Amino acid sequence: MVVGIIIAISLLAPSRLPADSMSNNQRTVTKLAEGVYEIRHPDAPDGFPQGNTTVIIGERGVLVVDSCFLPSSARMDIEEIQRWTDRPITYLVNTHWHFDHTMGNATYLAAFPSIQIIAQTETQKLIAEVNPGALARYPGRKEKTEKALAEGKKSDGSPLTAGERKRYEKRLAGLTPTLEELKTAVQLAPNVSFDRELNVDLGHRLVQIRFLGRGHTAGDTIVYLPNEKILASGDLLVHPVPYLFGDISVDHANTLQLMSQLDVETIVPGHGEVLHGKDYIYQVMEFLKAVNAAVEREINAGATSSDEVGLMLPKAVDINSWREKFAGDDPSNASFFDANLHSLIASAFEQIALR
Repeated sequence: MVVGIIIAISLLAPSRLPADSMSNNQRTVTKLAEGVYEIRHPDAPDGFPQGNTTVIIGERGVLVVDSCFLPSSARMDIEEIQRWTDRPITYLVNTHWHFDHTMGNATYLAAFPSIQIIAQTETQKLIAEVNPGALARYPGRKEKTEKALAEGKKSDGSPLTAGERKRYEKRLAGLTPTLEELKTAVQLAPNVSFDRELNVDLGHRLVQIRFLGRGHTAGDTIVYLPNEKILASGDLLVHPVPYLFGDISVDHANTLQLMSQLDVETIVPGHGEVLHGKDYIYQVMEFLKAVNAAVEREINAGATSSDEVGLMLPKAVDINSWREKFAGDDPSNASFFDANLHSLIASAFEQIALR
């Protein structure tokens, strides 16, 4: 059921706006250390997000973390990497199964036929089993967007605001070039899997690939450079507003606790700008713990649905304060925070009620 929720929300998530979790309109490259880079991608023309990519260059080869969404963006990344080094890309890691982080896999294989594509066991299975169908359904985004604009309502029946209508119109206008590119795209599943940890020596550069626990998905993977104190977190962390749709909330908080124990100075989140220090790990972790504790109290008090919990939660958790911490005064970020909170309450209720 969680898989279905994630796909449905992803396909109809609001088009994202500049400088927040919901939007990026520019391609940027940040050098994190000698031979280590972060690439942030612009959204697809229809506003669908593209995950961040991390590039790690060693003396014998290159490891890439996440291959983003559009094959054209992956090709641009490969061309840039080849300007940085003549060493081959030998490894590609998928941090989780969502195809805004994995659709470029086939592009990397075409350029480097010997590449090893790595994922945690659950992630490998989900990419193979779920993503081809999700890609096949992607054209349905057009029909659903047209319906929402015609009826003036979102899929949940709530009315479109003026701002949402503009975003839906922009999405619809950008769907034609996006769908055209995806016509020939294929989802390639990783050919190497691991359970808890896999270490790679690129040549005087140690890379630790770890599964600390579930959170955003069932197989979230981090990539850690202990010597450089750099971490690529995947969507376990997204800045400034976390992605919590279909979250495994109790596990997510515990996984972030383990992440916070690593000696880290620089973090590449799944989406958003490069982070420095651990403050944001603690912020997301404490937010999850606060919501989880409130949901559990309401269940113990007799709540029988997530809707009941949602009505009572503002009395137990200072939602306005948390919204301000994550969204600031940006209305789009605030709206995105509220949508994430609604989904978080539902998934937390589902997980905690079963314990």
